[in-house]
Amino acid sequence: MKIIIAGAGDVGFHIAELLVFENQDIALIDINQDLLDYAATHLDVLTIKGDSGSLDILEQAGVSKANLVIAVTTSEKTNLVTAILAKKLGAKQTIARVNSAEYLAEEQKKMFKDLGVDSLISPKQLAAKEIRRLLDRCSFTDIFEFENGKISVVGITLNPKSPLVNKRLRDIGDMELDITLRPIAVLRSHKTIIPRGDTVLHRGDHVYFIAKKENIERVEQFVSNEKVKIKNIMIAGGTGLGYETALTLENNYNITIIEKKKEICKMLSENLKNALVINGDISNIELLEEEGLSRMDAFLALTPNSETNIIASLTAKNHGVIRTIAQVENKEYTHISQNIGVDTLINKKLIAANNIFRFVRKGRVEAITSLHGVEAEIIEFVVHKENQLTKKPLRNLHFPETALVGGVIRGEESLIPNGDFQFKINDKVIVFAMPGAISKVEELFR
Repeated sequence: MKIIIAGAGDVGFHIAELLVFENQDIALIDINQDLLDYAATHLDVLTIKGDSGSLDILEQAGVSKANLVIAVTTSEKTNLVTAILAKKLGAKQTIARVNSAEYLAEEQKKMFKDLGVDSLISPKQLAAKEIRRLLDRCSFTDIFEFENGKISVVGITLNPKSPLVNKRLRDIGDMELDITLRPIAVLRSHKTIIPRGDTVLHRGDHVYFIAKKENIERVEQFVSNEKVKIKNIMIAGGTGLGYETALTLENNYNITIIEKKKEICKMLSENLKNALVINGDISNIELLEEEGLSRMDAFLALTPNSETNIIASLTAKNHGVIRTIAQVENKEYTHISQNIGVDTLINKKLIAANNIFRFVRKGRVEAITSLHGVEAEIIEFVVHKENQLTKKPLRNLHFPETALVGGVIRGEESLIPNGDFQFKINDKVIVFAMPGAISKVEELFR
């Protein structure tokens, strides 16, 4: 598969990094030679210096033979022009990263589709939606929904009060919770464990479960018996993701925003109808206390500075705030959230890259996500033809050791399959797979 990526920054580099593992034919375009040099020394890709919105540069990259062109530079206009030109020059599929919310309206997306942009991706909007899901289910450190929530993957950290501590996984069914669910991964320190029946869970383990919609609420009992509903939220930072998140949340929560720049505060006051905007520095602990930090249920640190966000979130934890979420720019930080005391570290660029990555998977892929800190993917495949998948029970399909089927969506029905389960045409199958198992799993669903 020939893929052209315009933009060698965090989003483009991460996508290229994922694709190189798949042995794809990749060309990476950027105007910044330093970014290209870094990519060239770390990845097996063709690097081209230049403006991806140039006909000559696109032709150098072999655009006429491209299966996919992904435009993720920091310039929205460059991305749109790149995608439009690429389509006109013969690229089969195009994706453009945008920032403007107006472009994501259905009528605008249709217009861009007619111009040649097949898909529009907004990192800010995707991240804001993920934050909303995390707040709606505040006991979870992660929540990923498939098919509008028919099946979800949720992450929990086991505190000392959790009924799962020191329990073997095979004993979960004996805990009288009347739940059909399945643990699919355990993150212990920095090590990913594929759970088996004899796996014993420890205090501090981060456990991912796959569960049906009707059982999600009861999964929260695995954290502890204490259930808290989020109502009051303080957001640190009023630009970018902070503003997008406030827009998403203000009609359902009591929002207080702390922003350092007066001109940004003025913009926030004019555009937000139900939020309290405070001009101040989030490093000023006295100010945060005066504005009710200890009364907050959640603290969202969404400034552009990763270290500031982490420190502010830890401060909020020390003041008794139940739920903390911090935006980080460095993707390496996302591996440490459960170890430093912040509930969730969120990186909007990685969220966007994972969203884009589903377009390059083999087989019929409906959705794809990766878990924070876990070197694996969750992929939703569609069974689209009669083959061995529909003719043998699951136990006889020879799934790799480091992959497992977590759930199946069949029409309106959600199923947690056992070894005797047999797939049918149009089943949507949610698979957890470590990197080395992905190609084998893709072959099964081709």
